[in-house]
Amino acid sequence: MDWQNFINLGAGCLLAVGGWFCRQLWDSVKELKTDIANLKLHVSDAYVKKSEIDTIKSEMDKRFDRVEMLLDRLFDKLEAKADK
Repeated sequence: MDWQNFINLGAGCLLAVGGWFCRQLWDSVKELKTDIANLKLHVSDAYVKKSEIDTIKSEMDKRFDRVEMLLDRLFDKLEAKADK
């Protein structure tokens, strides 16, 4: 066997391994593309709807009204203190 056969055999093996590696990368990229497409569908389902926002906003308004009332009572007590 001469050197040309060893070079051809080595290059063939390297190309085979490189081809297998490229195929694995190609399959992984295709799988990631489908995963991203599925993720886009699931993300669109998780959006907060306007009716839910209105409900949350009204609940927050009620809580802030209560906090404001408590702060007003606290300020009134501080204003009525005798050691002013």
